[in-house]
Amino acid sequence: MAKDVTPSIKETAFSCPHCSAFTTQYWFSLYANQNSGKNLLPLIPDEESGEFIKSSKEIKEGMRKELLDWLRKMNSGYLFLYRKENAIYCRDELCNLYVSKCFNCENISVWVHDRLIFPRKKASVQPNIDLPDDIKHDFEEAREIVDASPRGAAALLRLCIQKLCMHLGEKGKNIDEDIGSLVKKGLNPLVQQSLDIVRVVGNEALHPGVLDLKDDRDTAMRLFELINAIVEQMISHPYKVQSMYKKLPEKKRKAIEKRDKKT
Repeated sequence: MAKDVTPSIKETAFSCPHCSAFTTQYWFSLYANQNSGKNLLPLIPDEESGEFIKSSKEIKEGMRKELLDWLRKMNSGYLFLYRKENAIYCRDELCNLYVSKCFNCENISVWVHDRLIFPRKKASVQPNIDLPDDIKHDFEEAREIVDASPRGAAALLRLCIQKLCMHLGEKGKNIDEDIGSLVKKGLNPLVQQSLDIVRVVGNEALHPGVLDLKDDRDTAMRLFELINAIVEQMISHPYKVQSMYKKLPEKKRKAIEKRDKKT
């Protein structure tokens, strides 16, 4: 049984607030530079920033890749460490504010004095590792608020299902129609039946992002499971099969392809 140690500022190993693994935690003290000149406000990159990085001929390919990776992490909304090689020395230490970094998942937790303020306590269900990053952000937010606002979590999770359907090539306008289409493409019909159960318990029309007075924690927990089930069947399983197929000797793969052309 995995060891469960409550996160604490007095420990160098505890159960991670992000991934729940009992593992080493690396601690960081923080230093601050006051914004000045043209950068008086916090930097939040927009779509134009991404387009400029992609199209600028003045940016070398190595730097372009690094900047696009930084942009992706910034837009995810998650905390991360970024080393500026040519940064000036910071004289002001930000006291009573600390961050810890998990050895296992490498995610950052934020502490004020001895209190963990980020991430908030989450539902135990973990997102499928193959859930696309932009959808995973909404999934994680739903995990954070499910106890305080089950209706809000359910609305976010329906939005996740809509985005997931679009990621899988559906229109994203009507969840019922999209799931029906995915069933024809190989999704287990039981997933569609499970959505029908959730619709009876919660929102009759399954509108993405809409609060429904009938939604409760049970509804939200079912939606968490359904999202993971869809990802497992439509993304993870095909990926595993393709990976196994690619490992076959080339002669065997050609023989299979030749057989398939005949049929």
